[in-house]
Amino acid sequence: MGLIGILAGLALLIFFAFRGWSILLLAPIAALVTAIFSGEPLLAHWTQVFMGSAAGFIAQFFPLFLLGALFGKLMEDSGSVSVIARWLVEKLGSGRAILAVVLAGALVTYGGVSLFVAFFVLAPMAQELFRSAGIPRRLMPATIVLGTSTFTMSALPGTPSIQNAIPMPFFGTTPFAAPGLGIIASLVMFGFGMWWLNRAEQRARLAGEGFGEGEPAGAADLAKDDRLRERAAASREFDPAEIEHGRMAVSGPPVLLAALPLVVVILVNLVMSFVILPRIDAGFLALPQFGATSLTALSGVWAVITALAAAILVALAINAMRMPTLRQSIDAGANASVLPIMAVASLVGFGAVVAAMPAFATVSDWVLGIGGGPLVSLSVAVNVLAALTGSASGGLTIALDALGGTFSERAAAIGLDPALLHRVAVMSAGTLDSLPHNGAVVTLLAVCGSTHRESYRDIVMVGIIGAILALVAVIVLGSLFGSF
Repeated sequence: MGLIGILAGLALLIFFAFRGWSILLLAPIAALVTAIFSGEPLLAHWTQVFMGSAAGFIAQFFPLFLLGALFGKLMEDSGSVSVIARWLVEKLGSGRAILAVVLAGALVTYGGVSLFVAFFVLAPMAQELFRSAGIPRRLMPATIVLGTSTFTMSALPGTPSIQNAIPMPFFGTTPFAAPGLGIIASLVMFGFGMWWLNRAEQRARLAGEGFGEGEPAGAADLAKDDRLRERAAASREFDPAEIEHGRMAVSGPPVLLAALPLVVVILVNLVMSFVILPRIDAGFLALPQFGATSLTALSGVWAVITALAAAILVALAINAMRMPTLRQSIDAGANASVLPIMAVASLVGFGAVVAAMPAFATVSDWVLGIGGGPLVSLSVAVNVLAALTGSASGGLTIALDALGGTFSERAAAIGLDPALLHRVAVMSAGTLDSLPHNGAVVTLLAVCGSTHRESYRDIVMVGIIGAILALVAVIVLGSLFGSF
């Protein structure tokens, strides 16, 4: 009965979440359903297990959500993201429209700009560029996915994405875990994705297919769609309803100044990870008032927090005078972080209740019994949970909360570097999370004026198949040569 309860709770969560019901309500209800089937105490699991785990996630990662959303909003309303994207488009020209959009998306997201901010800035530019180049509109979503949601989310060393931050407290790693493998994985994703998109463009030209028809949805339209908003908020770290709040600057900064905050994110992250934090005497962290923890468990998160905070200060210094509604933009950025972190924390709470059920031992034994060692079993666990929840960060945290300690012990027993576990876990979260129900996928299709029928096949190829190929390459190379 306990295993049936786990499946029933998960089915309830998936069924209603896909229909736009709030995760904030669905997750505790699904957790209670799971507990009922197992004959476990309901209120204790809600207030102690569910809320304890959800609160722990918020305490650990809210600074990242807050600063990431604020930075993204400031970069959008200052016009900096648009300036960078247009500069790349002008340099590469309409003859390389797909490459221009991919590189623009990669640059801004690797520099810390939130995914939904990138969507709403890149889509109008891609539309203009694709129309002038005669490239089908249906390829726009996949092109944006390749640049914003693949290698810059899960593979490039030092990426400030929340997915790259989540494994750090579990494995004691930094944002630059397994840098050589991350670069190889990025090249695989980028190379395969560009090959597929260029192939699709050439086939469309041979068939005489033009730009096509379609009407994109604006920020205001999407903000009114509560069902879409709920699904989107659980999938990424920015509430799309806040996109329309605040006003964009009349003119953006020069391109070098526009890009400076992105450079600051990368450089400060690097310096904090390898120069400053390793030299800190952090023995005080062992005291009870600081959670009786260690610098190893915190340094990765601290590095990203410091990098984003420094970039926000630089962005304000450059753009404060040109932003017409600075306070509203700051408020919108801060508010944009609240619903996403609460939604993901609720998914994490549900996962904690499931892991506390006696029947979960059966699931755990099945996952750990998968052949190929801890890298393969970790990959399967994260992939399955990210696919079911439609959330890379939610699926990743649930898997690591439940099994992270076991994977660490097994890796230590065979001399496997935790950095390799980190990179495999993050990359696994960025594969099957892009199934059709994913809120970011649905939002992007609406922003581009496309449908699943028109564009999802290409999203699968660049966002799932390419990511799986890169993941397999990392697992094989990591198993043969270790982390590098």
